[in-house]
Amino acid sequence: MFKSIFTNSAGILTSRVLGFLRDMLTASVLGAGVYSDIFFIAFKLPNLFRNIFAEGAFSQSFIPSFAASSHKPLFSMSVFARLMLWIIGLSLLITIFQRTFTELVAFGYSDEIKMIAAPIVAINFYYLDLIFIVTFLGALLQYRKHFATTAFSTALLNVAMITALFIAKDMEKLDAIYALSWGVLAGGLLQVIAHLVAAKKKGVFRLIKIGTARVLRGDKSATDDTKRFNRSFLPSIAGSSTAQISAFVDVWLATFLATGAISYLYYANRIFQLPLAVFAIATSMALFPSVAKALNRGEEEAALAQLKKAFWFLSFLLLGFTVGGIILSKEVIWLIYEHGNFHRNDTNSASTVLAMYMIGLAPFGLSRLFSLWLYSKHQQLKAAKISAISLLCNALLSIILMQFLGAAGLALSGSLTGLILFSLTLKAFGFARLKGFFDAKLFAILVLFLAAEAASLLIFREFTVAYLRF
Repeated sequence: MFKSIFTNSAGILTSRVLGFLRDMLTASVLGAGVYSDIFFIAFKLPNLFRNIFAEGAFSQSFIPSFAASSHKPLFSMSVFARLMLWIIGLSLLITIFQRTFTELVAFGYSDEIKMIAAPIVAINFYYLDLIFIVTFLGALLQYRKHFATTAFSTALLNVAMITALFIAKDMEKLDAIYALSWGVLAGGLLQVIAHLVAAKKKGVFRLIKIGTARVLRGDKSATDDTKRFNRSFLPSIAGSSTAQISAFVDVWLATFLATGAISYLYYANRIFQLPLAVFAIATSMALFPSVAKALNRGEEEAALAQLKKAFWFLSFLLLGFTVGGIILSKEVIWLIYEHGNFHRNDTNSASTVLAMYMIGLAPFGLSRLFSLWLYSKHQQLKAAKISAISLLCNALLSIILMQFLGAAGLALSGSLTGLILFSLTLKAFGFARLKGFFDAKLFAILVLFLAAEAASLLIFREFTVAYLRF
């Protein structure tokens, strides 16, 4: 288990480090104003779908259905063909009606800004077409216990975007946004190529070839398997994407706030997503095939034993990052982003947003872990109901808190949503099962660890604050 977690974590960490370099260059080139807001609006939607597909709904529905299928080649290619055609159609629709679509995602902005943003939104959306191919191949590779390609491939996106930013650093800001958008598509294409190479090496092409031939012949023998996947897929989209949809709602509401609010949310959320992705998402991705297979064989105790190990592993890491992120929020933003067109007042605003986001790190991360149980037992509808309740609470809290705290209020509402999601997920998992996870010794060590960390960081901040001149 931990070998797979390490592979995922190493790949995601590599990608996120490159992502921070990309964000530093973006902040330097575009700053935190109207142009950066336009790009983040355009990039947010395909990135939302990427997170849902790559780290959520598709894998959580596909892998259990694939494991249970007696017609794996036909089932997998039937699912791929149907969803790929739907995504291509959606992308073309958004290209044709780009202005109307931009009106929806950038509702609070002026007509002039929407007009500028519309073609950029359309360009970025085609990243979804490429990333679905990546997700499909990645799911087949994960089933064969190959995680490295998917884990490391996101780094290719960041490399492409960094290259585009270097090319665009002396351009006008609008031209730089276009260059960055084409960099997004180039990165997606590189990810597809990497997965095609891995699929060939791991023998996945034979499955694809057989499945494609049977689809073209009109073979219907996997109809029941496909129906089972369809019943679970839509609920999985709702159930696995609370954090991503919550962040997207924040961006939409931020269009009603002062210019720069979207950028503050984006920059802070990127830091929040680092430990969430490197540890929580990496752990859930590595653990999910094993838990699904164990429950499919009726080995519930074995599945619970794996979840218990992962629970304590994540508790130490995520709570540790929570304490550090809150105490050193200003220093972290200053170190990463305060260059070029990103100024001190931007640091102050973004650091408050970051501190609010970090409150929800452990709840969001641990809820992903316990949701594995629901998905492995094909209880996607229950997970969807939990997500729907959480998102409704998020919308109400966001509208209220943004009135008093602005962008920071939107971040805080997201964290409170994480707490609601976590409590509801635990209830669905079963408090009786959760009692078996408690370990008094580990709990005492955790409390001492967090207290020592907080004291150390507070002392460190007092000694360094004079040099950083905050």
